[in-house]
Amino acid sequence: MIARRLAAIAAALVLVLPLSGCVTAFLPQQQGAVSTPTGEEVPAELEGFYSQVLEWSACEGDFQCATAEAPLDWSDPGRSTIDLALIRSTATGASTGSLLVNPGGPGGSGYNFVRDSVDYAVSERLRASFDVVGFDPRGVNQSAAVSCYDSPKELDAYLFDLPQSPAGSPDYLADLEESSAVFGQACLENTGELLGFVDTVSAARDLDLLRAILGDDKLNYLGYSYGTLLGATYADLFPENTGRLVFDGAVDPATTEFEVSATQAQGFESALRAFLADCLTTAECAFDGTVDEEMVAVRALLDSLDASPLGATDGRQLGSGAMFYAIILPLYNSDNWVYLNDLFAGVLGGQADYALQLADSYFARTADGTYSDNSTEAFIAINCLDYRSDPAAESLEAEAAELARLAPVFGPSMSYGALGCANWPFPSTRERVEIEAKGSAPILVVGTTNDPATPYVWARSLAEQLENGHLVTYDGEGHTAYNKSNACINDAVDGFLLDGDVPETDPLC
Repeated sequence: MIARRLAAIAAALVLVLPLSGCVTAFLPQQQGAVSTPTGEEVPAELEGFYSQVLEWSACEGDFQCATAEAPLDWSDPGRSTIDLALIRSTATGASTGSLLVNPGGPGGSGYNFVRDSVDYAVSERLRASFDVVGFDPRGVNQSAAVSCYDSPKELDAYLFDLPQSPAGSPDYLADLEESSAVFGQACLENTGELLGFVDTVSAARDLDLLRAILGDDKLNYLGYSYGTLLGATYADLFPENTGRLVFDGAVDPATTEFEVSATQAQGFESALRAFLADCLTTAECAFDGTVDEEMVAVRALLDSLDASPLGATDGRQLGSGAMFYAIILPLYNSDNWVYLNDLFAGVLGGQADYALQLADSYFARTADGTYSDNSTEAFIAINCLDYRSDPAAESLEAEAAELARLAPVFGPSMSYGALGCANWPFPSTRERVEIEAKGSAPILVVGTTNDPATPYVWARSLAEQLENGHLVTYDGEGHTAYNKSNACINDAVDGFLLDGDVPETDPLC
């Protein structure tokens, strides 16, 4: 998902979608059903974790829920433990095992995703053959969770308060660095030692634990967006345990924080161009010039909100930061472009409420001013462990100039992200290198040619990096493609997950 601090943390990945497991004998919706762990050999210090039995109970209507226990620190399993929350939609036909699902983020809740939209996550064909399992990774939602502020108003202030100095000025950078440090310290005080162990490598080790206690000899998995990084990390750590893995909306594991921002800024600009080209063919369009002219007008609008923020009825001010998120949210899916036109019409007419509603939706902020989950806090915490930053002033200045050159509309809004983690309580732990996953089973990598959040170049790169990666291309708009694009993509993914069918060449859907 992309970065979260409205003032500047713009440098990360994507939180939009989701799913993946092996043979078990659970009765559909049976109260008190239990899992049968694989019983595989593991180091003595891990035996208690890998032999635990999941106790499923009816929950959330027609679902089953369970809680697993994992080591806080995989390098010291005896140190302490954390809980991982799972939810399962049992197969509507004869189950061939589990399909674990991750919706992205980082910070996205697989639990909520399966509970709220299992039909959006997977096709009817997959539901007939798999027990679809959603899980909240460590740090997220109903699992052992990152928590930073006791009051939603404090998070409001961090996300929505307007900068007091011009962007890029020394005072601006100092204020941003200070506010990020205060935020990180609040996360440490409220989360404790867990904050240092929510990295993707630790989450991938959790994933192998879940596979084993679900009773699956091999992992079947469908990961969206950031979920592709989690899945690729798993394949690299446990290639011998890979079953059928699908990565939709792929992240390039080797990209740096700056490269992520630069590629995403260009991706969102490409999507904005596509929106404008479509909008300008309609009588209702809020714009009336050429695409190039209106791209310049959008940047001018963002700059004007820096100079003169718009007041909303709830007392908040709409600046360029919140407006940026209000714009990119509908760009994730071309079906939502109508909201984008309404957004621009409202702001150009001097109205801020609708823009803030869209920004609120991006951050899971509800109408009563509370937050429905901890996705924002988890997003920052996980990324600060996964990405090394260079907060040196000269580097920040050079990167801001390059972002503005590569993406004149959104680049300025996605600059200075390195300061978001500059004073994080724990150092980053993940090496940003290519992932080959040598010895893994075949892996399907799905990429959309005009995906704004995980641009197509990342899918191509990941498919090339993986020793057994196979690219499937969707020629179209939007973030991720499976179960929301066309039959060609759906058939390729379903055929792979159900029957192991590997395309001989990219079907170019």
